[in-house]
Amino acid sequence: MRLTKLPQSLLLTTLLGVSGCAVFSDTPHYRGISVSQNELKQLTPGVSQQADVQALLGPPTFIEQYDPNNWVYVSQITKMRIARTEGVTHQTVVVVTFNNDGSFESATRKTLGDAVPVSMDSKQTPVPGGTPGFLQQLIGGVGSYSPLGNAADTSGANGAAALGGNGASSGLGSGF
Repeated sequence: MRLTKLPQSLLLTTLLGVSGCAVFSDTPHYRGISVSQNELKQLTPGVSQQADVQALLGPPTFIEQYDPNNWVYVSQITKMRIARTEGVTHQTVVVVTFNNDGSFESATRKTLGDAVPVSMDSKQTPVPGGTPGFLQQLIGGVGSYSPLGNAADTSGANGAAALGGNGASSGLGSGF
């Protein structure tokens, strides 16, 4: 009987071990629109139009909000890291700039190495209403508060009582 449990235990251990390997899989994921140098060489400043750029490169990842003459194409290669978190291993950003008449002016390519690190600000945004106390923070979401009490409930018998009625119809009312 002990021999039959050994193969089952071995199989279970093997399956658990193999499933753990998927956590560290390094299959790359390609995202965005990759713009090659050859594609950029096909664009002629002053001659190529926005429609030509879109036909060649596809729609941009986004158009800059404050300068619609700048189209941005972003491509990334990401790989899974420990505990199924993604990390960017390669990133390319191509900014295509147009003149005011819509003709191609220039293209700028930036990589992950050109990125500028931005630190998080440790300040907090003030919230109106004062500072909550310890108990308010601890049980703040439990229950609800209605400044009108039961008068806020205008449905059914409670609503009729709140409005001065008894909540039942005698059939002698005005009928509206």
